[in-house]
Amino acid sequence: MRETSNPVFRSLPKQRGGYAQFGTGVAGAATQYGHQTDPYAPYVDQRAGVARPLTIDDVVTKTGITLAVLSAVAAVSYFLVAGNLALAGPFTFVGAFGGLALVLIATFGRKQDSPAIVLSYAALEGLFLGAISFILANIAVSTTNAGALIGQAILGTLGVFFGMLVVYKTGAIRVTPKFSRMVVAGLFGVLALMIGNLVIGFFNHGEGMGLRNGGPLAIIFSLVCIALAAFSFLIDFDAADQMIRAGAPEKAAWGIALGLTVTLVWLYIEILRLLSYLQND
Repeated sequence: MRETSNPVFRSLPKQRGGYAQFGTGVAGAATQYGHQTDPYAPYVDQRAGVARPLTIDDVVTKTGITLAVLSAVAAVSYFLVAGNLALAGPFTFVGAFGGLALVLIATFGRKQDSPAIVLSYAALEGLFLGAISFILANIAVSTTNAGALIGQAILGTLGVFFGMLVVYKTGAIRVTPKFSRMVVAGLFGVLALMIGNLVIGFFNHGEGMGLRNGGPLAIIFSLVCIALAAFSFLIDFDAADQMIRAGAPEKAAWGIALGLTVTLVWLYIEILRLLSYLQND
């Protein structure tokens, strides 16, 4: 599998020796590799002797369930904050850091295929998204309809997602090791800038380097983040496609759903930020 920019995908099980050898799926792994250990062995149903291989329907279903939970909690969070603004801070903090903690547990603890962890992450991120959406659409911007702004951000997020899916399926942009390295380097660069902006903001009343103050630099930074999130989808699609071809167990669909949701959440926030900046101009 090519190296993915998404840390969740990077910790999913990978077979050695390339995927072209897996015409018989997981059941034939032990025969093809002889003494080598099958990394999917923990997923094998001991009674049947084989695990059901992952399909695209599994990925769509698990991702749909994850996003449904996230959306439902986000809607509840939004209206609770609208009724009591004091909840905005706690919801944002608990949702953001709780979701981050679960992603780290899933990634480094190799529990990304756990439905409980994935759906808990979706609930926490929903709590965060509902609160941050209210803040950006109602407080940061006061000259536009909040519902329209959030609706535009959602449509923009879905548009980018399906647009990049078409790009991947048509092969308009090939996912090569060089492409993957460039995206990963860009993500590390953006992360470094975010941390630097946060640290400097402690010493100049929150202005930082101007990456989040709504000015021209902030607009450019958000555009770069949106582009990187879009390109990350291509690498994530390729990683999921490779796992399906390799005959990964169907339970791996939860890990794919988690990885895609992480990117979707980041993309939505950046689009909403960008729209809020443009509305204030």
